[in-house]
Amino acid sequence: MTDKSPVTVSMNYVDAPRAIEWLCQAFGFQKHAIYPGPNNTIIQAELTLGNGMIMLSTAEKENPYNKRYMKQPDEIGGAETRCINLIVSDADAAYARAKEAGAEILLEIEDKHYGGRGFTCKDFEGHIWNIGSYDPWQTKKD
Repeated sequence: MTDKSPVTVSMNYVDAPRAIEWLCQAFGFQKHAIYPGPNNTIIQAELTLGNGMIMLSTAEKENPYNKRYMKQPDEIGGAETRCINLIVSDADAAYARAKEAGAEILLEIEDKHYGGRGFTCKDFEGHIWNIGSYDPWQTKKD
């Protein structure tokens, strides 16, 4: 087994090229691999952060899989059916970086009752991100 996370998240963005740049700027992701498609689309992009990775692609509405199983936040009233959690060492620096990149802050940064410090924001297409210093790998409660 590798030291990399065996779990990845896949996301669709209407403007995937912009999403790649924004996620790198706002949250510090690094480009691992980018597979461009026709007409400024992304077939698949792999972005890393520490030992984790997200994958993303262009949300093509005519794709049968996307049409049947995937919806963008703007298609369902701005709601989201899941959110991404990012563990950072400095939540205040991450908060400042996200705000500077234009993230919409949903829950202001604060100390959490379960430990750590964090905030919740939306990216430019409405996907929800929880970002904070709480590390669930370090905590085990019975």
